[in-house]
Amino acid sequence: MAIESPQSHPLYALDRNIVDGLLAAKEPTSGQMVDAARLFNRYQGFPGATDLKEDLEKTLRLWGFDRNELNRRCRELWSTGYLPGEQLDAQPGSEVGSQVGSGFDSTDSENDA
Repeated sequence: MAIESPQSHPLYALDRNIVDGLLAAKEPTSGQMVDAARLFNRYQGFPGATDLKEDLEKTLRLWGFDRNELNRRCRELWSTGYLPGEQLDAQPGSEVGSQVGSGFDSTDSENDA
């Protein structure tokens, strides 16, 4: 009977960098809380990435949160209309965080005659 080895997640390298940044945060930003919550969801039940999952748990302990508190804060953020990458402290009318999408102009100037 063969023992299954832990799987390697295709996003592990990217997620490892994110988790390292989360570990360095003394006071989490909105984006960091959302990142932590989504990574908990991504790796929940995943048979591998044990070090990453342990570091996510360590991050919560450093922040003084448990999973319920993290989820509560994230739900609160999403209910305010939060968008990833948005700066919540931006001034009204500011360009930072106020645009959604790629900025691609869908009008076809060649056919405008």
